Amino acid sequence: MATGMPVSTGDVLTAQIFNELVQFTINTQSGATYTLAASDQYQVLILTSNASTKTVSIPTDATTNFGIGTAVTIINTGAGLLTINAVTPGTTTITSAGATSASPTLTQHKAATCIKTAANTWRVVGAIA
Repeated sequence: MATGMPVSTGDVLTAQIFNELVQFTINTQSGATYTLAASDQYQVLILTSNASTKTVSIPTDATTNFGIGTAVTIINTGAGLLTINAVTPGTTTITSAGATSASPTLTQHKAATCIKTAANTWRVVGAIA
């Protein structure tokens, strides 16, 4: 997580905290699967580097309740296709191309941002295959 984020009521905002708002913390994932964690929501860039196919999963609100408006950016640096899906598809809805629920994919060197728009509802935008 980026240093200085999140801040709380009563915190003194310093120049360092403001300067860090433009920096991403890099979370490199080399395995075949990764499930988003609460620590991924503040200025974190997830890099997936596995050469095989891989999956990044979005948990239900009951597991990790990201705030509405949370945006998580993912870049697939590995050669294998990356799929973004829901841990529990019947509970969490992911849409990417129109209103149809889907599991979008990213080819190598492509990026997408997952944005939480409502409870258990995410939109994925970017260079989706």
